[in-house]
Amino acid sequence: MTGTLINITAILIGSTIGIVLGNRLQTKMQELVLQGVCMILLVIGVNMINESGNILIPMASIVIGAILGELMGIEEFVRRLAERIETRWSMQVKRGKVVWNAPRAFMTSSLVFCVGPMAVVGSIQEGLFGDYELLTLKGVMEGLIAIPIAACMGPGVLLSAGSVGIVQGGLAGLAKTIGRFTMAGSAFDPESLWIMELTATGGIMILCVALSLLELKKIRVINLAPALIIAPLLVMLLERFGLAW
Repeated sequence: MTGTLINITAILIGSTIGIVLGNRLQTKMQELVLQGVCMILLVIGVNMINESGNILIPMASIVIGAILGELMGIEEFVRRLAERIETRWSMQVKRGKVVWNAPRAFMTSSLVFCVGPMAVVGSIQEGLFGDYELLTLKGVMEGLIAIPIAACMGPGVLLSAGSVGIVQGGLAGLAKTIGRFTMAGSAFDPESLWIMELTATGGIMILCVALSLLELKKIRVINLAPALIIAPLLVMLLERFGLAW
């Protein structure tokens, strides 16, 4: 859990700094800073996509994941849950011309911090090998990203640290448990094909998050979540039939 704790601490520190600065930054400045962060997310997303050895895998994963996500109504479920939270606990605070909406801030930041494959791969590495270098890098990056997000959206970003703890802690614990009963730890390779395609698929989702935050196009990113499961399954299926590239 060391890497996850570092990640959580970085998010809390970055969010706190952002909340303090948010009261001092002009609205236009807040918007510009958030746009700058979105551009960084675009670059990160493109770099992640370049990890793919066969772009057809993440493409197929996104298509299948989108169909499953729409059929399951994941985004609609999350939206209703957020509305229920917002209705039950009125958490909107007006700061000048900016309205801080805690549920929206929580959902947005949780998506940004938890969707990326860095969370999945880093948690598996820590659980199997005790290697938290990737999660530390992720924590530093997200601590910096949390500053402008919190400045624009408010204290709800602090709550995303809990999401990170649950997701990454759960994955690390699961990997450690599996590693005790199998030899999966010795077979895990960060450069394996399924990791590469999972990374590329996550990169596409990161691009979608950035485009949504820039309000260029409303994309139901949460409905794409099944793609993160489909990508490694497709790779394993192809390898089983000797179709690996």
